[in-house]
Amino acid sequence: MKTIHKFRLECTKEPTTLKLREGCRVVRCEYLVPQKGVYLWVEQPLNIAIPTIERQFLVAFSGDPVPDSYEYLDTALDPFGPEAYHIYEVTEAQPGASKPTHHHSGVMMGADFKRAGAA
Repeated sequence: MKTIHKFRLECTKEPTTLKLREGCRVVRCEYLVPQKGVYLWVEQPLNIAIPTIERQFLVAFSGDPVPDSYEYLDTALDPFGPEAYHIYEVTEAQPGASKPTHHHSGVMMGADFKRAGAA
């Protein structure tokens, strides 16, 4: 069995570290007006025997520099304000290593979109 959990991401210069189960995947990102924050929804297995891993996510504002090795996931917009929050997963650039795949509401994101030949 699996489930989806919601996590708040901090809008600072430092990444937010989440402990997630192996095999998890990011399924949604959104700015929630009532909480005035950026949230990430992650699908993960319910089996407690599956080990946890740490994954880091960075929220960047438009124009902020982001390391080339970080993987873009999605953008969350404040519908009542001027801000756009761009969410990246902190990844290490390793030659020949494939990046994890992330899907957002059935739409290809990040590396999946690039591998499909879209530019």
